[in-house]
Amino acid sequence: MSPETAAEALRSARTGRGPVLGFDLDLTLADTRAGISAVYAALAAESGVPIDTGAVVGRLGPPLEVELAYWFPPAEVPAMAARYRAIYPEVALPATVAMPGAAAALDAVRARDGRIVVVSGKNQADTERTVRFLGLPADAVVGGLFGADKGAALREHGAGAYIGDHTGDVDAARAAAAVAVGVATGPFDAAALTAYGADVVLPDLHAFPDWLGSFTAR
Repeated sequence: MSPETAAEALRSARTGRGPVLGFDLDLTLADTRAGISAVYAALAAESGVPIDTGAVVGRLGPPLEVELAYWFPPAEVPAMAARYRAIYPEVALPATVAMPGAAAALDAVRARDGRIVVVSGKNQADTERTVRFLGLPADAVVGGLFGADKGAALREHGAGAYIGDHTGDVDAARAAAAVAVGVATGPFDAAALTAYGADVVLPDLHAFPDWLGSFTAR
């Protein structure tokens, strides 16, 4: 996103009459499991290193380099990360679909004259590509952040709540003094998200519009 686009999105977020909602991307708005599996399968074929893609997609959330370190020596991780990002648009995007309830959840935000900020651990370019590919109506898109590091972006855009599937997303909401809304569509079930301290836990985004109807920002 260019500085001019980011500035315009920020102005819009601050002048909107409705709430500003932050959303995670992978396994919150976007089902990227098949695409990411395909990229790791391609890396395995190229490198000759066996990779359990089921294990990979079972712990989506942390930065790419963290996952690659399970499979490659530290010295090889930067090169493998670069290769992953090089093939991601062609291999992963076509297999990416919206999570169930994502469109209705974002429509509910729009119906309240709200603003949508996507903040993801995926790198900036692929976060933007995924948002565009799925046609998600985001006012701002920020990539390359995980856990509490997302807090600065959420604060900058004035998000009153952050919706995500990972315990790291609860950390993000806490860092932004926002309501932490967990959706049990990723690696953590409802009990785990509740135990970690999410303020609200939803089974999936189908339940989001009803919750939003009662939401009041802190």
